[in-house]
Amino acid sequence: MMTLDEKTKYSKLYDLPLNELINQASQLTEKTFGNKFEFCSLISAKTGKCEENCKYCAQSSHYRTNIDSHPIVSIENVKTAAKCAKNNGATRFAIVTSGKTPQDFDKILEMIKEINNLGLKSCASIGILNEEQAKALKEAGLIRFHHNINTAKSYYDSICTTHTYQDRINTVKLVQKYGIEVCCGVILGMGETKEQRVEMALAIRDLGVESAPINFLDPIEGTPFENYFDKITSEEILKTLAIFRIIMPKVVLRYAGGRLKRLSKKEQELGIKAGVNSILIGNMLTTIGITPEEDIETITKLGKILYD
Repeated sequence: MMTLDEKTKYSKLYDLPLNELINQASQLTEKTFGNKFEFCSLISAKTGKCEENCKYCAQSSHYRTNIDSHPIVSIENVKTAAKCAKNNGATRFAIVTSGKTPQDFDKILEMIKEINNLGLKSCASIGILNEEQAKALKEAGLIRFHHNINTAKSYYDSICTTHTYQDRINTVKLVQKYGIEVCCGVILGMGETKEQRVEMALAIRDLGVESAPINFLDPIEGTPFENYFDKITSEEILKTLAIFRIIMPKVVLRYAGGRLKRLSKKEQELGIKAGVNSILIGNMLTTIGITPEEDIETITKLGKILYD
């Protein structure tokens, strides 16, 4: 479990020169993962009309945002998107739905089976679960469950009040109980301190998850955070990526949402050198991503090889 001494120790890493931090993190990444790199992808299977009030989110029904909401898509839509992702080099494919808890759950279980049948590793991000749902996901063959902590426990009430930080921790531990892998990450740039970024990394480390997606806030018009463009710099992002790698040397660190607007191409390359060894390719839930072709070009340039 994290201690105050640990938080202090790792927070001091922000004082180091960026190149020194990147070099430390790069050595740890190479030691554990070599030059292997992973692509994953997702489908926003149900978008919008979410009852939660997360201040960063375009899908919340508490705010007026310009997104296209839709009910859950067909299983054929999922199969088509999954096949496309596989052709673009992805080995994992995720079903993502809006809402606090899963809806159309039986249909989601069928989607998971179809993804596995395509030779992809199934993932799901469908909200807070109960015991029966976690058990059913395991029986359906779900490989990995995605559930972010999003921010530090000490900052959580500033982000969302319709559920708690502990609700998220409970769901992570519940799926782990049933032997399902976990992908648990954060959103950087929501007004948190450097110390709270370290707090996030230590919390994820202590959960013992396999993967940590790193998102960067993409301020959406209509949300309370629509003007939060200046809450983090690109240098702070790169230092944070390196510190996450130092704290979690064996966890897959994944570029997720927001990098297109927050990091230049050169900075994205530095982030990979700093420890990022996976990318969520294609478009995100409500924002545009980077094309798979561009990402393949980048990792090839850096000498990385995609997992088969």
